Amino acid sequence: MKKLIIINGAPGIGKSTTSQLLYQQLNNSAWLDGDWCWMINPFKVTDENKQMVEDNINHLLSNYINNSTIEYIILCWVIPHQSLLNSLLEKLPNKNFQIYKITLTAQADIFRNRLLKDKRTDDQIFDSIKRLEAYHNMDTIKIDTSDLSIQETVTRIREIIK
Repeated sequence: MKKLIIINGAPGIGKSTTSQLLYQQLNNSAWLDGDWCWMINPFKVTDENKQMVEDNINHLLSNYINNSTIEYIILCWVIPHQSLLNSLLEKLPNKNFQIYKITLTAQADIFRNRLLKDKRTDDQIFDSIKRLEAYHNMDTIKIDTSDLSIQETVTRIREIIK
């Protein structure tokens, strides 16, 4: 059975880096980074753009799910609240897959240091740390990456999806 692996978390937590390595280690896999669907210049968060992005993600996920050569589908995206996650999943026409909803988290002080090393702005750091709390209430498997390397995080995810 196909496996849909959703990796979410605050901006800068390591979703894309983790997903890329996971994708490289899983044969017959496809990887979709939700941020790719937001590559709009100028970047504007409007209701129309939000709807378009969600529709594009659903379309791509549906195509990956319906493709007979793909066994693992990895979606990484910020997904800041449970209702957005539910909405994405409800719109998928084919329900013949297992879903793994994983949230990457970290201790705030460690996360702040990572963001500083990434040369994030003060506003970006404040926003990302503020968002951490919302993820604790989501119906997902939490992985605290505070003391984990990217490879260790990927190994944990691989253990979960076995």
